[in-house]
Amino acid sequence: MQIIKVNTPEDGGNEGVRIISNALKNNRLNCLGLATGSTPITLYQAIIAQHINMQHVVSVNLDEYVGLSAKHPQSYHQFMQKKLFDKVNFKANYLPNGDATVIDDEIKRYNDIIAKNPIDIQILGIGENGHIGFNEPGTSFDSETHLVDLTANTIKANARFFENIADVPTQAITMGIQQIMAAKQIIMLAYGTKKAQAIANMIKGPIVENMPASILQKHKNVIVIADGAALSLL
Repeated sequence: MQIIKVNTPEDGGNEGVRIISNALKNNRLNCLGLATGSTPITLYQAIIAQHINMQHVVSVNLDEYVGLSAKHPQSYHQFMQKKLFDKVNFKANYLPNGDATVIDDEIKRYNDIIAKNPIDIQILGIGENGHIGFNEPGTSFDSETHLVDLTANTIKANARFFENIADVPTQAITMGIQQIMAAKQIIMLAYGTKKAQAIANMIKGPIVENMPASILQKHKNVIVIADGAALSLL
């Protein structure tokens, strides 16, 4: 793993754009894997501010809550629309449909989308428990797109985006760990002391399914962009 230490999340966003821009200039970016949550926001802001041209790039998102329509204000569809898609023109944007009538059919559809659009660069955040996407501790490293029951800790962490913790969905559709690992390059973003233990376990801990992000030790091209607080336990 390559580790890039930054002072602020804004600096981290600029570093991420530098990597993305280099891939675009060298015709190495056809499909960009995207993440949600607060961590990648500065990256998306930098993409917008620097007028990065994505018109030939397909995006695929890691996950979506089950039970929320694409128009729900707290859906990841709406998050991506507001934070990036409204201001940056992609060739196509794909997210799981969390409001699908038959979840198994939606899982198959999303697996097919990922198979047809191999990911060149995957953007990742990391949960305090080491989850990547919504692949919670105990998820098989061989997993593809699947339905997941969110842990109490993940629900609590996401409650800040909802008026009431009771409103937070308890399930999600997520890209699997095998598909994340198939990306040619991975950019992991992490900021703040709350992420320090997970980052330390990811980089120097044992590779175990109880720490999903630890599998990234086996990937050939991972760049960790993090501030001093997130790197403080290394």
